[in-house]
Amino acid sequence: MWLGIDIGTSAVKAVMVDGDGEVFAQTQAALSVHRPRPGWSEQHPDDWWSATQQSVIALPARGRAAVRAIGLSGQMHGATLLGADDRPLRPAILWNDSRAAAACAEMERREPASRRITGNAAMPGFTAPKLLWAARAEPDVFAATQSVLLPKDYVRLLMTGDKATDLSDASGTLWLDVAGRRWSSTMLAATQLDERHMPKLFEGTAFTGRLRPTVAGDWGMDAVPVAAGAGDNAAGAVGSGVIGGGAASLSLGTSGVLFVANDQFFAAPDSGAHSFCHALPGRWHQMAVLLSAASALDWAARTLRFGDVAQALEAAGGHPPFAGPELFLPYLSGERTPRNDPSARGAWVGLEHDSDPGRLILAVLEGVAFAFADGAAVLDQAGAAIDDIAVIGGGARSRLWGTVLAAALGRALDYRRDAAVGPAYGAGRLARIAGGAPVEAVATVPTLVHRVEPDPALIEPAARKHARFRALYPVLRDALR
Repeated sequence: MWLGIDIGTSAVKAVMVDGDGEVFAQTQAALSVHRPRPGWSEQHPDDWWSATQQSVIALPARGRAAVRAIGLSGQMHGATLLGADDRPLRPAILWNDSRAAAACAEMERREPASRRITGNAAMPGFTAPKLLWAARAEPDVFAATQSVLLPKDYVRLLMTGDKATDLSDASGTLWLDVAGRRWSSTMLAATQLDERHMPKLFEGTAFTGRLRPTVAGDWGMDAVPVAAGAGDNAAGAVGSGVIGGGAASLSLGTSGVLFVANDQFFAAPDSGAHSFCHALPGRWHQMAVLLSAASALDWAARTLRFGDVAQALEAAGGHPPFAGPELFLPYLSGERTPRNDPSARGAWVGLEHDSDPGRLILAVLEGVAFAFADGAAVLDQAGAAIDDIAVIGGGARSRLWGTVLAAALGRALDYRRDAAVGPAYGAGRLARIAGGAPVEAVATVPTLVHRVEPDPALIEPAARKHARFRALYPVLRDALR
C-alpha cells in the first residue's frame, strides 16, 4: 500500500493506492483561507499539519498498517517563513496572494537575467517576490527568517525532520534555474538570501527521509520512507499519466491549470506561460494558470444562495450553453495567464430581466472555459502541441462543465478513472516509483471513463461569445482596479 497526501488550499487529501494502482481509501480534512486585507491570502502552517493528521488517521487502520511509502503533493508558491527554532514566524503567504505585485518589477530590476535563468516572468504569486515584500513591510520577520519552505515541505519537516523539496515545486519559487534543475545563487541574492535558507533539492521520485517514530506511532504505520513528491499540478499530471511527449491535462481545482508535459525545456516567459520542471527526472512542463476556477463556481453558488454546487449546476443545466447574454470574468484573485494582472477582478456583465441564478452559474462555467481557451492559445504560441486533454480535479465531476469546456477549447476532453482524486493519487504513484517501480509501469494512463467531444452545434456560439469575453477585460480593466 502507498499513501499520497496533498496539502491543498481548501483541504488536505489522503489517498491509499494498492499494488494494482487502485484507490483503496481516501479522506480529506477542510482548510480555510484567511484574507486580512484585500488581495491578501494566508493560512497558518499548523493548520496544514492538523488537517494532515486528521485525514491520515481517518483512513482505515488496516490500510495504514500496510503502507510502504508516502508521497507528498501540495499547493505551490506559498511562502512559509521559519525562524531558528523551525517555527513559523507569520502565517504563510499563499499562491493567490497579490501583495507582492510591486516587488516583481523590483526583482527583475535587481536581476535583469531573471527570465532567462528561471524561464518565467516574475509574478506576485511566486515565492521570491513575497520575500522582497517581507523585507520591506516586515523587516523584523525577514531578519529572523532562517528557512523558507513550501506548504507540503513544512508538513514534510514535521513528518520527517528534513528540510527538502522537489524540483517541480521549487520551479515556482523563482529561485530555481529551471533548465539546470538547481538553485540559482543570483536569483537568491536578488532577495538577499542564499542556499542556506533553502531546502535540499530532490527529484520527485527520490526519498528525502523517513517518518519520525513518534509520527509513525500516531499514524499506526511503520517509519516508512517519504518521497519528495511534487507540486500539485505535476503530481496530478503523474496521476493521470501526463508525463511527456506533449500529453496534456486540465485541472479544475481551486485554481485552473492547463498542463503540457515535455521531454525537454521550453520557455516563453513573456507570454505569461509557466515553464517548470516535471516531477520525473529529465522532464519539464508548461502551464497556463487561472487563479480562480472551481473556486469561482463555489463562490457563485454561495453568493446566489444555492444549497451546494450540485444544486447550482442543476440550475445551470436548464439553459443552453452560450445562448444567454451574460458574461463572467473569473478574475476573483487577479489573473496569471495571459493577463499577468494581480489587480484584475471578476464581474458579471450583460444582465437582463430574464437573468436568473441558473443563467448566472452557466456564465461562470463559460467564463472559466473562455479563460482556459485564452491560456491554450498562449501555450499554442509557445510551441506546445495540445490535442486531447485529460480532465482532473474536483470540477471533473461535472458533465455540463465538460461540454462547455470542450466547445470553448475546440478539443476533446478525456475523463479517466480517479480523475477527481488528482494530486494525492499522483503523490502515491511517486512514492511507489521512489520505491523502485519503473515509471512506465506506474505512471500509466488511467482507464477512460468517458470522452467529451466538442459539440458541433456549440462551436460557433462559443466562438462568438468568447470574442465578447476577450473584448471585456480591456474595457473594464481600469474600472475594476
